[in-house]
Amino acid sequence: MQSLPTLYPLLFEPNLHEAVWGGHYLTDWKQLPHTETPIGESWEVSGIPNCSSIVANGPLAGKTLNEVIATYKGQVLGEAVYKHYDGQMPLLIKFIDAQDNLSIQVHPDDEMAKAVHGKMGKNEMWYVIKTEPGACIYSGFAQEITPYELRQRIADGSLTDVIARHEAQPGDVFYIPAGRIHAIGKGILLAEVQQSSDLTYRIFDYNRLGIDGEPRELHVDLAQQALNYKVDSQYRTRYEEKNNSANLVIDSKFFNVRVVNFDAPIHRNLIKYDSFFVTMAIQGDSYIRLRSTDEQFLLREGHTCLLPAAVADCDIIPTKSGVSNKILDAFINNEYNPIKTFFKQIVK
Repeated sequence: MQSLPTLYPLLFEPNLHEAVWGGHYLTDWKQLPHTETPIGESWEVSGIPNCSSIVANGPLAGKTLNEVIATYKGQVLGEAVYKHYDGQMPLLIKFIDAQDNLSIQVHPDDEMAKAVHGKMGKNEMWYVIKTEPGACIYSGFAQEITPYELRQRIADGSLTDVIARHEAQPGDVFYIPAGRIHAIGKGILLAEVQQSSDLTYRIFDYNRLGIDGEPRELHVDLAQQALNYKVDSQYRTRYEEKNNSANLVIDSKFFNVRVVNFDAPIHRNLIKYDSFFVTMAIQGDSYIRLRSTDEQFLLREGHTCLLPAAVADCDIIPTKSGVSNKILDAFINNEYNPIKTFFKQIVK
């Protein structure tokens, strides 16, 4: 019987998604062929059925991420992650290019998503990479309204008047829990980390037509059930950013996210987390060198790799010494707080 290839950092084939609000920045940034239709999203790491990422490098090239997980199980996801998420990839990782405003929307939590759709809910976060002057993020209500007023404002086009508007700058982080009204404004490139769910309830879409020329569907009834109408005092996530260190920006029961700024090689022993690591190259090219084999893998700016849990002891090295690089890490932290078993009831 032929032995399985040893796991290594996985790179993936392009997984681009058209959107009426998208553009062509993502294909240019990632050095991919130009497309005639606007591209809004690049699904960097996906386990969504029928849209699973396809490995682009090494002996596993051509396999889907879901096939690799089915074969290697906890060696990919981490033993705790594999067990508690029943072998499913728990996160969906994207780059989003908003050349126009995205719709005003909300996502259901796990309880509602299971009851209505038999799926996982959707908590997510945004890391802003690039902005144009005047770009903004809508996140949370600026004043409390009723479901009746929500419908009135959808009808008269004044819904954004009661949503908190935040000027966006590179480095900004927004955590978007399920139930929070939100939208990405035009002129923003960002990285998105979310639960592995495709559930979005569109509340208002500026009465525009989709790529097919038809009005885009709204989901107001479901949105009314999902929305949290509470007004919070702070919607932007504050964090400290130090050079040549991992800066924790999100610590939730759904996922953890760190920003790493570095201009010199950094040793990253991540085995203790018992989790895969998704690494997004936000700025600069770098090498990922495995400590176990001394192999090096090039990670180019605008691209992403999945570091399997079994080989998550590595160095990350800028391709140009002394040049500032930036990566975004997404993972499930099992070092001190093993993930809860609540998810097993959600996905069954």
